[in-house]
Amino acid sequence: MYFPVTRPRRLRRTAELRRLVRETDLLVRDLIYPLFATHGVKVRQQIASMPGVFQLSVDEIVREGQECLELGIPGVILFGLPAGKDEKGSAAADLEEVVQRSVAALKKVCPELVVITDVCLCEYTSHGHCGLVEGGEVLNDPTLHLLARAALSHARAGADIVAPSDMMDGRVQAIRSTLDEHGFAHVPILSYAVKYASAFYGPFRDAVGSAPQFGDRRSHQMDPANVREALKEIEQDLAEGADMVMVKPALAYLDVIKAVKEYTNVPVAAYNVSGEYAMVKAAAQNGWIDERKVALEMLTGMKRAGADMILTYFAKDVAAWLKEENK
Repeated sequence: MYFPVTRPRRLRRTAELRRLVRETDLLVRDLIYPLFATHGVKVRQQIASMPGVFQLSVDEIVREGQECLELGIPGVILFGLPAGKDEKGSAAADLEEVVQRSVAALKKVCPELVVITDVCLCEYTSHGHCGLVEGGEVLNDPTLHLLARAALSHARAGADIVAPSDMMDGRVQAIRSTLDEHGFAHVPILSYAVKYASAFYGPFRDAVGSAPQFGDRRSHQMDPANVREALKEIEQDLAEGADMVMVKPALAYLDVIKAVKEYTNVPVAAYNVSGEYAMVKAAAQNGWIDERKVALEMLTGMKRAGADMILTYFAKDVAAWLKEENK
């Protein structure tokens, strides 16, 4: 018998011992902070379903970027609330829109901050879908050049990374070709390669007003029951030119993160999405859980599953918590 010679509890006896033998470390440099850009000046509008998260004007976006750098958070990802919407999502490629203006402002004031832009049409279309719509159907191929134009405008504004989240087939190739043709071969693509048709996105759609006006997104986002399909999506996006890939959501898809990490040799991101964040916040506000402990445990699980970087609304809180722990 192993016991009593072998006693695993020996290495758990003190905090110092536990830290010494820890297998997975959640680090501030693993985190990407999502930001919601809107029009105006000195705008900081609380998002009701996401406590502690705001719609921000460009000047406030810059302030957040500076704070991220001070906390050691290496990058942000930007989403936009345009001045107007139409059926084609025309504002997505407008250099005067808030995402493009936020990129330019951030790179001017915080040049070392990694600025990622979400590339999709859902925030910009009047119908709330991720592409052109005809007869109630989201059209794939006619949408591709619009996505590529949006990504190009982000690159022109100074984005370090573009991140297509629309889930149209072929969009990585369309974006890569367009960027290369216009002198932006150096701009990497972080593909939302594995994006599920999830019920966890509700608060985000409140934040940017992107809920579909009819139907849903199951024709292009993935079936939550599938894992092998995720690997097919990864393979295709990498063949089209993706430099990094993402799994979204994260909490209910830790097995998918692990499978993707084992399947590929490129950096893997996980998106700790709005619904995951809101559930923790709501439970903590009711005194049912310890927000700090649950958030750290949840994000550590994502890192343990294989995520190299985590997009999370907890990023600033986690940076402060980890700093306290390391004093």
